[in-house]
Amino acid sequence: MKLNLKKETLRNVNEFLQNVDLKSNNRSFKITNPDGNHAICAGLKEEIEVTIDGHAGYYCAGMNMNADIIINGNVGTGVGENMMSGTVHVKGNASQSAGATAHGGTLIIDGNTSSRCGISMKGIDIIVKGSVGHMSAFMAQSGNLVICGDAGDALGDSIYEAKIFIIGKVKSLGADCEEKKMNEKDKKILKSLLKKAGINEKTFSNFKMYGSARKLYNFNIDNVSEY
Repeated sequence: MKLNLKKETLRNVNEFLQNVDLKSNNRSFKITNPDGNHAICAGLKEEIEVTIDGHAGYYCAGMNMNADIIINGNVGTGVGENMMSGTVHVKGNASQSAGATAHGGTLIIDGNTSSRCGISMKGIDIIVKGSVGHMSAFMAQSGNLVICGDAGDALGDSIYEAKIFIIGKVKSLGADCEEKKMNEKDKKILKSLLKKAGINEKTFSNFKMYGSARKLYNFNIDNVSEY
């Protein structure tokens, strides 16, 4: 079923998708002419498939639950912000704060992301096939961030228990972030995420893993400059 944003208001389209009749056999939708509108597909709750055929603006697919959403273009700030479950797949690039505060689900970005990708992530899996900007995974609490390109300054600054897997160069690490040795469980997680994103699983051996040094969990006067 096609939903044309040149003929329908964004409010009406979002409201329709948020309240899909589960008795209907129609679970697949295409949004045409998105034209960079903000908050497209925000707050979806049901197991439906939505394709956005073009570029989207801020907070696309925010607060997503259960839905599988594909964006055939680029997205603005905060794609998948605070999502709980489901899958969001960006076929282009994403601006800053992709997957911010998200509790679950999977966010796949085929291109690059800007700064603060995965900021304060709380359980989401984010796979970026390109590079990420500075302060990515800042205060990341749990979940996994996979980066197939490079990372900017202060990667993983003030990270908690999230894991970062990266194949490229890291410009600098943030406070309390350090390289970790991958165990078999970590390798299994990475392979699963690569497979989910359609990336050759054999490349897992080229990745490095970063996580928390756990020096900032409790106040220590010797680390006062890091707080």
